[in-house]
Amino acid sequence: MSETETIEQSVRAVLDRLGAAYAVIPCDPALADTAAFCEHYGVAPSESANTIVVASRREPKVYAACLALATTKLDVNHKVSELLGVKKLSFASPEETIAVTGMMIGGVTPFGLSAELPFYVDSRIAALPGVVVGGGSRSSKLRVSGEVFTRMPNARIVEGLAIDREP
Repeated sequence: MSETETIEQSVRAVLDRLGAAYAVIPCDPALADTAAFCEHYGVAPSESANTIVVASRREPKVYAACLALATTKLDVNHKVSELLGVKKLSFASPEETIAVTGMMIGGVTPFGLSAELPFYVDSRIAALPGVVVGGGSRSSKLRVSGEVFTRMPNARIVEGLAIDREP
């Protein structure tokens, strides 16, 4: 079994333990980045969310995973910084993201993250009947109900985690 298949299986096992209904959407790895995925597969960006890893700029490094809609931008400098109690944050590098999650950018999913990693979900996502998130690899995405994030033991639903992008 390949590493990709192993990650995808462990992600689905987490969903099964949560009793979550989900659909697996196979994805061309070259189209895994959100904008390309949404355009090619006909998914509205308002129904697609990104799991973004942020990191403190100073040592010792502090990391968190955040889930925000594709139509928004994560409020890293204010809300996430406040939540982590860290003054200066930035997006984790691709190498840091892999080290922290075991997943590549374009496939990072909230399901199967380490329980020690803070995980914040923008409150708008929890209210959605369906949202597409990473599937654990660049080869798949998952459609889940937003309410599943309210049942995840390590998830914290946060009002104002992300702000609307300017048109």
